[in-house]
Amino acid sequence: MFFQTLALAAAVGSAMAQRPANITICDYYTTALLKNNTATNQKTLLTLVVNTAVIGNYTTPNVGIKVPGILAPATVNGTYVNLAPYFTGALASTNTGGSSGVSVNFLDGGGAAPLMMNMAANNTNSNQYTLLTHLYEYFGILLGCSLQGGADYSTYEGDVSQYEVHKFMQLGYAQVSYFVEQVGLSAASFGVATEDVTAVGTDLMNAFGYKCEPPITIVKAQGAQLQSICDDDTCPLAPNSTCAAYNNTIPAPSNATSIGSGSTATGTATGSGATGTSTSSPAATASKAAGAVAGMSFAAVAGGIAAMFL
Repeated sequence: MFFQTLALAAAVGSAMAQRPANITICDYYTTALLKNNTATNQKTLLTLVVNTAVIGNYTTPNVGIKVPGILAPATVNGTYVNLAPYFTGALASTNTGGSSGVSVNFLDGGGAAPLMMNMAANNTNSNQYTLLTHLYEYFGILLGCSLQGGADYSTYEGDVSQYEVHKFMQLGYAQVSYFVEQVGLSAASFGVATEDVTAVGTDLMNAFGYKCEPPITIVKAQGAQLQSICDDDTCPLAPNSTCAAYNNTIPAPSNATSIGSGSTATGTATGSGATGTSTSSPAATASKAAGAVAGMSFAAVAGGIAAMFL
């Protein structure tokens, strides 16, 4: 199970004291990695975690945990997973407010190249820039970034319902759990402790990994919204399920020119962890993570990352 993968990876890479209960994950690891807990550094932390989750390992140093990346195909408990077509526009799966999905290229701002330079995209008018900056903001809320909300690190003001965002994607349990696993592995690769990696994974699955969930509040200002992303028959049914509120459609292959404003995306990440050819299972991922440890301490990672930005 993927939680075991995350726990093993975190145990392999983490070498720091337990986080105090009264300090959020974001605040604690911003201080640990970047020394000063500022809004700018909180955004930097989330940029590192999100970019690594998307394209795989690209930072040096890290604690030696391999992160294939969301764009890399994989096999999860015997089910083939390939999330890249949802990003490249190969599927008409994006909800732009109509009655069916449309094709949108979310890698139109340079693909992996700007992510490897700790950026969202090469330009600010691309779909890629909007998506990545929204991810930095959304995950900042999920991880409790206390200084988010000002000019240096804006809060999330995107779509209120993640169900509405993903309603035409028809995602299954293997796909959602793979996405969550990559987020957890990314955090673990920076030395985040086992308990915190597991907590993040659990929170993400509880929020998005059940079918027909009743409205949940993620962003306080937006109130309770439908959040289920996992919606096919492989997804576990949520307690107090409200399936009548959900109406999903299987995405069609795209035959039209995708919506984009930059370079054509190929669907292949070029980060060191995501080559587009991975077929790892959760157990294999854990084994690789254990075998990849380079003997680097968390303190060395923190010092190296801090030197990149300070």
